[in-house]
Amino acid sequence: MPRRGRPPRMDPEERARVILDAAERVLLSRGLQGTSMDAVAAEAGMSKRTLYELFDGRAGLVEALVRRLREGIVRPLGDVQQALPLAQRLRLLLTPERLPGTGSAALEVMRAAIAEAPHQPDLAARMLEEGPLAVRRLIREELERGMSRGEIALDDPGAAAALLHRMALPCPLERLLRTDGVDEPLEAARARVDRAVAVFLAGMAAGG
Repeated sequence: MPRRGRPPRMDPEERARVILDAAERVLLSRGLQGTSMDAVAAEAGMSKRTLYELFDGRAGLVEALVRRLREGIVRPLGDVQQALPLAQRLRLLLTPERLPGTGSAALEVMRAAIAEAPHQPDLAARMLEEGPLAVRRLIREELERGMSRGEIALDDPGAAAALLHRMALPCPLERLLRTDGVDEPLEAARARVDRAVAVFLAGMAAGG
């Protein structure tokens, strides 16, 4: 049985990692309904008070979990990467290093968001904000950086970011409805991003 109480000599960043690891395990085994602060605290071997020191309740915990899952697939570029040409920046931003497989916490979060949205709109809004809307903001930042450098001309970078997002990333509904257990190969996902970026930039140039 996990020992309760705050683990010794654990800094806040490490403690948050342990808590989010526990939250993923609870989410996969019990679903979002069963992902309570009590359940996560027990799984992490910590007191519930420790969780509240880092997260403002269950909604904040789920929001942080969604953010971590999203950053495992799409994350901001570093200073060196930001100096690259726009096409390379977009490919680096959107090309996944790994994909959520069948039965993963990322897919369970998407299922939970769909199921819980009508009943818990605040929680659903926070999941949306840290998931797809965050990805679009990152794309828009790179497009606006490209505009400031004269790499691309856009009338509406927000709409362009939404378009590229839809082109480069697969429809989540298809992933959620698959029952054959077959996951998309990482190579196919990377090839899709390459094609999407090439078609997007060519289309923007032609339109301009």
